[in-house]
Amino acid sequence: MEKETQETTMTETVGSVVAKDFRTAEVLEKYGIDFCCGGNVPLTQACREKGIDIEALRSELEEVAVRPQDRSQNFDAWELPFLADYIKNQHHSYLKENIPTIAAYADKIAQVHGENHPEVVMIAQIFRKVAMDMAQHLKSEEEQLFPAIKRLTELHEQGASPAGDEITKLKAVLAELGHEHDEVGAAVHEIRRLARNYTVPDDVCNTFMVTYEKLKEFEDDLHKHVHLENNILFPKAAKL
Repeated sequence: MEKETQETTMTETVGSVVAKDFRTAEVLEKYGIDFCCGGNVPLTQACREKGIDIEALRSELEEVAVRPQDRSQNFDAWELPFLADYIKNQHHSYLKENIPTIAAYADKIAQVHGENHPEVVMIAQIFRKVAMDMAQHLKSEEEQLFPAIKRLTELHEQGASPAGDEITKLKAVLAELGHEHDEVGAAVHEIRRLARNYTVPDDVCNTFMVTYEKLKEFEDDLHKHVHLENNILFPKAAKL
């Protein structure tokens, strides 16, 4: 039975593994496995594509699983309206507060260090587009998706069925938001590549170092944000 359980875990998608226990995200990140935008592939496939020792990864995932889990991190068990509010209060608030600052920092180091480090010019350009796209993305979630989820959840609890146009609209919104996640995920991966995993050169100022720290913080927050939506919120909303 134990062997069967282990095999089942390894053939699950990356996203579903993290949805069940968010602590596994740290292990997957260590191995460079994308669990948010790339979370729809089986774990075994992700290992093959990256040349990862499946048994080594399995062992580390099992070590995580036997540790007591903090119930406050069991996002998969949360009611959808509560999860939507958490995403808005935690991740949307972070983005609204920090995106303008990061964009300003990126522009500044592009102006000061762009001649010797042309990669930061590209980083600033990419992040400016990310900033614009995310502003509209957050608005769509807060004004369309989250209210729709709360309404459909309420109808479901009452044993009532939503109107056909509500279902059609929700499916369209989910598809568009999922596509936007893919785009911002690709942009952030490109920023990381250009920044050489946020390695700070020796000949730069403190603002350069702070900018890279902020960009990494942005990426880390985005991973969790997109994971909660792609792997938990969106699939469950689609089932409503």
